[in-house]
Amino acid sequence: MRAHGTVVRDERRTRTQAALAALALCATLALTACNGDDETGAAGTPASPVTSAAATVTSTPTASPSPSSAPSKKPAPTATATPTATATGTPAGTKKPPAPGSPCDHKMPISPDEVAVYRYTPEGGVHSLIVKHGNWGCAAPGMDAAPFDTVGKETYLNIAEDAKITAVTPVIASPVSKPITLQQLIDWLIAHPNQGRVFRYHLNGAGVIDWMDQQYTS
Repeated sequence: MRAHGTVVRDERRTRTQAALAALALCATLALTACNGDDETGAAGTPASPVTSAAATVTSTPTASPSPSSAPSKKPAPTATATPTATATGTPAGTKKPPAPGSPCDHKMPISPDEVAVYRYTPEGGVHSLIVKHGNWGCAAPGMDAAPFDTVGKETYLNIAEDAKITAVTPVIASPVSKPITLQQLIDWLIAHPNQGRVFRYHLNGAGVIDWMDQQYTS
């Protein structure tokens, strides 16, 4: 009986050990299966379409349009200038050309040897003519000669006693130049002051008029 009992106990112990071993094996297999499922889901389970699209948008950098592919902007229309008449102004420093059909030039320089004679004065004990310098203007229609346009203030020119002088009308009653004396000229100037008759003149080395020639003006 003792031997039989020992055998029974040994069998029970063996079964218990086998059962424990089976349980341990099942537990191990269960853990391994669970870990395998997690890994499979992480690596092998296909992502849902929404997840895939989100991943694609997130992971794919946004491509910036290249200069060649970007739509070109049309330049803003520029205002087109309406052609205008060409300006006829004369550049500074140049003389304005005379009008068509007229030889007159309004920009003539001051005449260096012509004066308009207005009066006579003996002040300072010398013979002096009161004159104005100027230049020639343009003759108006119907005029026989151009006017002498004076500029500046009146000034004095001394004239020699023996100066050679020629004159025409109205200083003398002659349409052609004729010699006259200084006294004849003085008498006429006293009788007809401020007429402004134009004379061409010449100065000697002392700055005194030594000859004068009246320029005809109507």
